[in-house]
Amino acid sequence: MKVALTGGATGIGSAVAERLTQQGHSVHAFDIQQPQVNVERWIEIDLSDRSSVEAAIASADGPYDALINNAGLPPREGLEEKILLVNFLGLRAFLNGMLDQLTEGASIVNTASRAGAQWRDNLDEVKALIKLDETGLASFIAERNINPVRAYNLSKEALIVMTASDTENLLARGYRMNTVSPAAVSTDILDDFHTAFGDRVAKNVARVGRPGKPEEVADVILFLVSTDSRWIKGQDLVIDGGMSAMLMSDALEL
Repeated sequence: MKVALTGGATGIGSAVAERLTQQGHSVHAFDIQQPQVNVERWIEIDLSDRSSVEAAIASADGPYDALINNAGLPPREGLEEKILLVNFLGLRAFLNGMLDQLTEGASIVNTASRAGAQWRDNLDEVKALIKLDETGLASFIAERNINPVRAYNLSKEALIVMTASDTENLLARGYRMNTVSPAAVSTDILDDFHTAFGDRVAKNVARVGRPGKPEEVADVILFLVSTDSRWIKGQDLVIDGGMSAMLMSDALEL
């Protein structure tokens, strides 16, 4: 299997590349940073820059059997616009540009987040972002007073919604697409989430015993790009060690 992977240099993406390589698959990494291992080819890309996205697509040498959109930015102060560009608008542009380079039956997996779970409560704002392009982004952020945490959550909400809403059209082209939504994972950006979300992250992690491991998320992603998951389409798979179940139980007072 030949796989196109964004964000393959660190964290979950690095674990995905390692797992794929161990299984004998070919990995082409699209990343702003060059991966040092487990990659057959590196194609530089900055998902916040449309010209860089277009150049990377032009440099790709498919056909690819799977596309894994894993690159993303955490909620950091002052990065509202870049978060929305990298995590959603740039990702979407890259995804759409790569469709013609996928084999029939290809699987697409987008890394969202448990932070995107509230998309139903924010559907008007999610739909407004989905309708945007880069030219209207700065005004969108200013008018809605979007801070880094909201930018991150919104980007993941939009990714979950886009994945579900595009499923039927992609099936008509012979592709299937799903999202994975990890909670706290032990990567080099975990501290960003502790800073952004405060004690809530620490309390939730304590309840489930530990943060997730990158390879645990990678295993689910590899399942979704394999034929073993061929009847899973348009779904969001939450990977949180039981966190969502515990919070649901709290809300139900059971």
